[in-house]
Amino acid sequence: MLQVLRHQQDLIKVAVMGKHHLPDESLYLPFREVSKLCRTLLPSGKPRIFHARRNDEVLQALLLKKIFRAKIKIAFTSTAQRQHSWITRWLIRESDGIITTSSAANAYIAGGADIIIPHGIDLNSFSPADDRAQEWQDLGLPGKYGIGIFGRVRHQKGVDVFIRSLLPIMAEHPDFTAVICGETTADNEVFKKELQNEITAAGLEQQFHFIGKRPFEELPKIFRAMSIVAALSRNEGFGLTVLEAMASGAAVIASEAGAWRDIIREGQDGYIVPCDDIGTTSSKLDQMMGDISATHAMGISGRARVEADFTIEREAAQLCRFLKGLQK
Repeated sequence: MLQVLRHQQDLIKVAVMGKHHLPDESLYLPFREVSKLCRTLLPSGKPRIFHARRNDEVLQALLLKKIFRAKIKIAFTSTAQRQHSWITRWLIRESDGIITTSSAANAYIAGGADIIIPHGIDLNSFSPADDRAQEWQDLGLPGKYGIGIFGRVRHQKGVDVFIRSLLPIMAEHPDFTAVICGETTADNEVFKKELQNEITAAGLEQQFHFIGKRPFEELPKIFRAMSIVAALSRNEGFGLTVLEAMASGAAVIASEAGAWRDIIREGQDGYIVPCDDIGTTSSKLDQMMGDISATHAMGISGRARVEADFTIEREAAQLCRFLKGLQK
């Protein structure tokens, strides 16, 4: 929301109810001010649009509309890929416009959303390396090529699928090093330790590196060093990791979760594998690691794909057009 907000500001007049770590505090409006502001229509005679991204935000919008008599229309972005609870179904019915971010999420909305607007990525933050080999050396890790997975170290993210898919084939690809980048919370320490024990038992400690949580500003550099990025979640709302990797020039392998089936062109930018399928994932990784030239070509293709269809500017423009359309 914060990333797209920067570009929305250039296209429409926008304010944010709640501080949400805003980069520009002048955009902040408390609930009380919103309730006052929205008692009247805009000078054009049109209603204002309240864009909600979570259930509690729709509830706040309905409170404004039904109790405070705010003259607003409600747009709701619903991204969940699961059967909705009764309250979410009610909130969807009460909203004036429904947005979703992927065809998978759209399938769970009765009657479908009004529009699918996928998330975009900032191409200035995530870009390919001028010299990937040098970027890799700068990380100080062994081997010649990186294959990474990003996100918290936990079952939902499929970190175990990543590691167990690589264990049978890693010795055949000594130039590759697996990088697990993400925080391990206290309740997942046992999960992590079990995976580390499996790596040790296979004698592959030099080819697997848990580098922990890194500051956001460091992530683009790590992505640029990767030849392959895996995103193997068992469930995901959207999953920006794939776009960040493709924008950085890495080939991708992803599960069927999130929006990844909409994004990845099979065999051109990378591969889609079934969730929780170690055998298929291992086979595809073996193929990608065995032909590094073809894999790097996938990374080039992926960057072009993001440039054409998944920029943050495109997301902001589509979103603003839709919101303006609700005012009619």
